Amino acid sequence: MKKMTKKERVMAALNGQEVDRVPVSLWLHYPHKDQDPRSLAETQIEFMEKYDLDFIKLMPFGLYSVQDYGCKVKIFGTPDQPPIVDDYGIKCVDDWKSLEVLPGTYGTLGKQVQLVKHVNKMLKERNEDVPIVQTIFSPLTTALKLAGDRIFKDMKENPEIFHQALQTITYTNINFIKANLEQGVSGFFFATQCATYDMMTEEEYDEFGTKYDLQLFDAFKDETFFNVIHIHGDNTMFEKLANYPGNCISWHDRWSKPNMEEARKMTDKCFLGGLNEKDVLAQASVDDIYVHVSEAVKMAGKKGFMLGPGCVANPNTPSINYYATRVAIEKFGTNC
Repeated sequence: MKKMTKKERVMAALNGQEVDRVPVSLWLHYPHKDQDPRSLAETQIEFMEKYDLDFIKLMPFGLYSVQDYGCKVKIFGTPDQPPIVDDYGIKCVDDWKSLEVLPGTYGTLGKQVQLVKHVNKMLKERNEDVPIVQTIFSPLTTALKLAGDRIFKDMKENPEIFHQALQTITYTNINFIKANLEQGVSGFFFATQCATYDMMTEEEYDEFGTKYDLQLFDAFKDETFFNVIHIHGDNTMFEKLANYPGNCISWHDRWSKPNMEEARKMTDKCFLGGLNEKDVLAQASVDDIYVHVSEAVKMAGKKGFMLGPGCVANPNTPSINYYATRVAIEKFGTNC
């Protein structure tokens, strides 16, 4: 089979077509770089080139969507300690009323738009046509990051106020999506951390999650070709989220149900995963990673599959394990 470009390989996988080799990418946070868009862009480009990855998942820090809403963030600036919430932005139910719709290029949001601009400029200088996806969060997940567990009390005791806040967050997210579209992203990596039975019922997620999630998808689903639904955590509402209008699904398939073999019976969308980022990628031997990757290809098949971690890789993952993953997908995921 003719060797494909990275973009051709990714697009074929998304469309469930034959590929010359299963696409692969890896991603992790860079806490010592992610407060500066150009530094983060340079780091992500260098990582993509070092391991010859097929696409770039942009890695803004995990609290980027709440800092502009008054969440106090403690930043350590070391390679392995990500920023944490130092003080929530919402302390009482009336605080939700103070949220305003923000421009997509405002403050910390704007830095992530600059990140797209820098990455695309550097790719162009290298004559590289590599798909890039920007990370966005479900409005309910942003509310959780902004207020902590009090959201579960507020959604029960003051649903009207909480709905109003979620709508405001949604409109801000849509502005952010539009700003990223203007900079030429290939798609979005939509992440939800609340679609799990450990947090709420399906009825509650329908009312406070899905209602707003789908507004985000409506803002980009017809504009971009690479739209990932990331279902974070264990005991998830997989089937509900699998029906969202994205064309690729990411979840912790190696330690949370369903596995890829089971998921193939539920949806024909492309799968992104196959790597246990905690116990295998970060810690296993090279030989064990070869076995792990071969198992993933066997479960998912070579069509409609891209190899990647279930969530972010551990920043202390040894470089040799990234190389082993890259070699393994050449060995077990090639059709040439």
